[in-house]
Amino acid sequence: MPQQSLTFTNDVATTLASVIYSLHPGSVFVLVDDHTRCCVLPHLHEALNAAAIITIPAGEQHKTLDTVTHVWDQMLHNGATRQSLLVNVGGGVITDLGGFCASTFMRGIRFINVPTTILAAVDAAVGGKTGFDYQGLKNEIGTFCPAEHVIISTSFFDTLPEHEILSGYAEMLKHALLSSSSDVDSLLDCNPVECGWTEKLATVEASVKIKQRIVEQDPHEKGLRRTLNLGHTVGHALESMALKQGVPVTHGHAVACGLVAEMVLSHMLLKFPSSDLHRLAHFVRDHYGPIGITCNDYPTLLQLMRHDKKSHSGEINCTLLRKTGDAVINNAVGDKDVETALDIYRDLMGI
Repeated sequence: MPQQSLTFTNDVATTLASVIYSLHPGSVFVLVDDHTRCCVLPHLHEALNAAAIITIPAGEQHKTLDTVTHVWDQMLHNGATRQSLLVNVGGGVITDLGGFCASTFMRGIRFINVPTTILAAVDAAVGGKTGFDYQGLKNEIGTFCPAEHVIISTSFFDTLPEHEILSGYAEMLKHALLSSSSDVDSLLDCNPVECGWTEKLATVEASVKIKQRIVEQDPHEKGLRRTLNLGHTVGHALESMALKQGVPVTHGHAVACGLVAEMVLSHMLLKFPSSDLHRLAHFVRDHYGPIGITCNDYPTLLQLMRHDKKSHSGEINCTLLRKTGDAVINNAVGDKDVETALDIYRDLMGI
């Protein structure tokens, strides 16, 4: 998989215009949701004034095959060719779904990601994974296909609602846990909703580059890249269950709670320091709040974890930590250990 080009800048319109010009596309299409079309697209008018705009409804519940089909239809009906370029402007739903549409339309056209949320900037828009949700399962259908270019800016982040800021911050916490204690300390010592994100471009860049280094060594998730699944086996199960129950939670909220549960497992199985576990749990409880579960939810969560793409032959598979910066992939975890970890998670989170 070719290396992804990243630009970190708060002059998005000028950079985007330059990148599009350098690619000499036959035509340009822009994918946005109805929120981003109103709030972000006017700031990029000069770069995209000749583009055809495709708008989809905002929200994870619209990350579906029906929406994919709508995007393909709009591209086809407006004359897209193999030389066309798709610019995905928005959060993780837009960059995931738009990347999938581009990677499969006419066997693949080029696309650019312009993430407008912290979550998309540090996770979804970078690394070459695309996809959409299917049968209630997160990113069940997708491809590995890197964007031609990703333009990362913090200029839109201070206008994000609190839940969106926290959602992206959870992925930054994950990257920090995979990196170093100093990275974790700097994030846990900050109030993410009051930190002034326009001035935090260097902080976001540092987080993205942790992921980029891992992806470049293992683009198709054969080994090292699986460390990026930290927090996601439990997190995706919590997210999928909430979606099925009609009370959806943000991806980052689910990952934050998943990190706590998987650090409990890390402590149980790999002796991850209890002091670090408790500090993380207190931060997540204070800033995110718990995703409430009961013992009656355990069978559903176990089933979802067994179905997770990282699991094999019906086993639950997790990435865990011996200590900060020391990840162990492919840990087969038994049902009883997961249930015990969920019990401790509920205690730590005050459920």
